[in-house]
Amino acid sequence: MEPRERFIRTPEATALLVIDMQNDFLLPGSPVAAPGGLELVPTMSRLARRARRAGAPVVFTQEAHRPDGSDFGIEAFFEPMHCVEGGTGIQIVDGLAPGPSDVVISGKRRYDAFLGTDLDTVLRLRGIENLVVVGVCTDVCVSATVQHARNLDYRCLVLRDATAGTSPQRHEAALLCLEHVFARVETIEGACKIVGWPDLEPD
Repeated sequence: MEPRERFIRTPEATALLVIDMQNDFLLPGSPVAAPGGLELVPTMSRLARRARRAGAPVVFTQEAHRPDGSDFGIEAFFEPMHCVEGGTGIQIVDGLAPGPSDVVISGKRRYDAFLGTDLDTVLRLRGIENLVVVGVCTDVCVSATVQHARNLDYRCLVLRDATAGTSPQRHEAALLCLEHVFARVETIEGACKIVGWPDLEPD
């Protein structure tokens, strides 16, 4: 059945959502490093610059846990401690520092970036309808956030070349599931064309 309308109806109402690009998810030897995630930093930084040039909000999420582990909950059964407040693992990775006009959603305690945070308020007060979603991990926090976003009626473009999973296989499996009814899976260039974000001059 053909869709009754374009998926992205209002391209100018788009934000870039950068999920959990933090040291503990990216640096070699970190507790929960996503394979290939660190290599995405230069292209993701360029994408953020394109979004800012278009006047689109750039929103970073930042997972955080209390040092005593009291908020870790059932996550402790699946993963080692990570992104502890006061440590370096919680920090946004070098090369992708948020700009002065960007928004950081800190204190994200769960995989889903909407749960217990002001992400939805931040987006709605800016008139955002669409999200270009990048970051880690495709099969964990990206997937959980995009599914919640869809239930809030945000229209998500998940970028296959600007996300990384806990393994290449789970990355592809997550994209396969998300593109069924939760989002549209795109490339960086495909998404920028859809939402009208201009390219940059060569570095």
